[in-house]
Amino acid sequence: MIPVEVTRGDGPVVLAMPHTGTHVPGDIFARLTPLGQTLSDTDWHIDLLYRGLLPGATTVRATFHRYVIDANRPPSGESLYPGQNTTGLVPLTDFDGEPLWLTPPTEAEIDARRAAFHAPYHAALAAELARVRAQHGVAILYDCHSIRPRIPFLFEGTLPDFNIGTNSGQSCAPEIEGAVSRLCQGAAGYTSVVNGRFKGGWTTRHYGRPEEGVHALQMELAQSTHLAAEALPFDYDPQKADRMRAHLRAILEALAAAAPDLIGKP
Repeated sequence: MIPVEVTRGDGPVVLAMPHTGTHVPGDIFARLTPLGQTLSDTDWHIDLLYRGLLPGATTVRATFHRYVIDANRPPSGESLYPGQNTTGLVPLTDFDGEPLWLTPPTEAEIDARRAAFHAPYHAALAAELARVRAQHGVAILYDCHSIRPRIPFLFEGTLPDFNIGTNSGQSCAPEIEGAVSRLCQGAAGYTSVVNGRFKGGWTTRHYGRPEEGVHALQMELAQSTHLAAEALPFDYDPQKADRMRAHLRAILEALAAAAPDLIGKP
């Protein structure tokens, strides 16, 4: 199984999808608990939700599941949210704090997974960002995510529908954050927040270097916006999804349109 799929476009926007993959090698799958084997913490159908929204966009998608190794965590394993419940480079629990492994992976096994899955994904993503920046003078990385809106182990209450993360404004130009925020605020019937519980994972924080011509943001969507239910089997709801896709298309088009004005800006 190839750990990453790249669909190359000729525009300035790169869509990253680190959590849509469901491949788990057989020997690793056998060590997951029955709960872990449901793969419930997948970003379900995000690749389908964004498909075809922005002609010319490049897509970089991990094919492996986040339980194998999380492509949106630092390779060092350090926490992105110190002092808060979260999941690590190789999660030991699911989003509800329940154990995932019959036999937890050893450090040597984590090292092997880092080399076999995490590193190739980020090598591909870095290469596409470099290519796009060379072609356009700027690259805009949009990191695509989704999550159940109610997870008491991770956060209190209910998440907004649109959760925009820009590493507290450090990962992209203010024009980018502002444009996306305004479109989300103007989306009738939806709620939004900027740099709330989710400020952007390692992808956003690592690649978002506006001074070098790479602007990055994470979009964490509440799964209630496009799924029939936020529980197994996590079926895609076409009617909900079509309504959401209209707003996502507007966001991506705005990012692409903004790219020329970002050239040379910090």
